[in-house]
Amino acid sequence: MLPEPRHRSHVSVEEALRDRRSVRNYSSDSLTLADIAQLLWSAQGVSDARDRRTAPSAGALYPLELYLVAGNVEALPAGVYQYRPARHTLSRVAVGDKRGGLARAALRQTCVRDAPAVIIMTAVYERTTWKYGDRGKRYVHMESGHAAQNIYLQAVPLGLGTVTVGAFSDGKVKQILDLPENEVPLYLMPVGRTR
Repeated sequence: MLPEPRHRSHVSVEEALRDRRSVRNYSSDSLTLADIAQLLWSAQGVSDARDRRTAPSAGALYPLELYLVAGNVEALPAGVYQYRPARHTLSRVAVGDKRGGLARAALRQTCVRDAPAVIIMTAVYERTTWKYGDRGKRYVHMESGHAAQNIYLQAVPLGLGTVTVGAFSDGKVKQILDLPENEVPLYLMPVGRTR
């Protein structure tokens, strides 16, 4: 079980919008499990008793999956973890620090290698396309943008920075995360403390 998400902060939405930036350089400080819990909840956490989530989803079909590649997170061994929104937990997928391989898959972008952790957003298109046909893919991409922006805005009151990375080899990322065949990586979001 992850630490419970906070529902209040000292930073208003307007301040977070003003201060949000793409950050590619991070301090060497580790992240806390509370930081990770808050970021994952902001992107896909359950936000009410009806199991609705923090980001809008066409038909409430929730095609997104979140993974965490942890390298320098307090109380969390290096490895790959999948976020389970219904229980607000992480399930370990792989052991060991995978940031170097992930950075190579992302055209050697150093922010991916140097960040204490990387959030990876993937999609299972069939969860949406069964209902909306080919247009469902568009809805999935819209939803991934909503979830990514939530991470950006949540990072501000935590004193963290992130950046969306879309330049990567899908096949290599799938291999590192050991993704099922029908799951497609959409975003890599390295996260760390700002300098």
